[in-house]
Amino acid sequence: MIKEIRVVDKKRGILQCTSVDERWYIKSTTDTTTGLPVYEYVPSVTWIAEHYPKGIAFYKWLAGKGWDEAEALKNAAADKGSKVHQAIGDLIDGKEIRIDTKYKNPTTEKEEEFTLEEYECIMAFADWFKKVNPEIIDRECVVWGDGYAGTVDLLCKIDGKVYIVDFKTSQYIWPSMELQISAYKHAYKQPDISIVQVEDNINLAILQLGYRLNKNKYKFTEVEDNYQEFLAAKLIWAKEQKGVCPKQRDFPLAIKL
Repeated sequence: MIKEIRVVDKKRGILQCTSVDERWYIKSTTDTTTGLPVYEYVPSVTWIAEHYPKGIAFYKWLAGKGWDEAEALKNAAADKGSKVHQAIGDLIDGKEIRIDTKYKNPTTEKEEEFTLEEYECIMAFADWFKKVNPEIIDRECVVWGDGYAGTVDLLCKIDGKVYIVDFKTSQYIWPSMELQISAYKHAYKQPDISIVQVEDNINLAILQLGYRLNKNKYKFTEVEDNYQEFLAAKLIWAKEQKGVCPKQRDFPLAIKL
C-alpha cells in the first residue's frame, strides 16, 4: 500500500502519515535544549489500541475464516468505513449526498460510488442525527495526548451532555474501540491539545451504522472510560514496536535539468 501523508490540522500544522501497518501523527515543535525546530511524532490511538486483546469471540471468528480471508475482510471493512466517514463529514457540513456520489477508496486510490451497504450506513446516520438532533461542537478534530494522537469523529452535545462519538460500520464493539475513545477523552485534558474548550465531564459513545440487529439500522452505545486499559496497550505497543519511527527522507522543493 502506498504511504499517505496528509495535513489533518492545518492551523496547528499536524500531519498524519499512514503506511501498511503504521500510522503516525507529526507536528513541528521546538527542541527545549537547542531551541531549534524539530518534528515530534507519536503513534495513532487506533494503532496502539489494536495491541489490546480482542477477546475469545474475535479469535474464534479468525479461526473460522482463516488468515487470508480475514485480512481481506478487514481491508474491505476499512475501505467501507473510510468512505462512510467522508460522506458523514460532508453531511454534517450541510452537503447533499446522493446514491451515485463518488468517494475515494483508500486501497484502490480511485473515486467510486457507494455500495448499497455503505449507503445504508449513511442513511442510518441521517436517521440518528434527525432523531437525536445533536449540537455539533466539532468534527474530525485532532487531539494530541500524552505520547499519542488521534482524530475524533464527532464532539457534540446531546440533551445538554458533552459526548465524544465514534462512528463504526462493524456489527460488534471490540475492546479496542472502547480504549480508542477513552484515549480521546484524556487527550482533551492535555494543555493546548484541542482548539475546542469543553467541560471536564465528557461522555463516551460508539454509534454503529448499518447495524443489522434492529430496525433502526443504527445502535448508540455509551461506554465506560477505559483509559487505564489503553495505557496498558500503550506499554505493549512500546515493547512490540521498540525502535520503530517514521522513515524520513529529504526531498528537494523543485527539480530542474
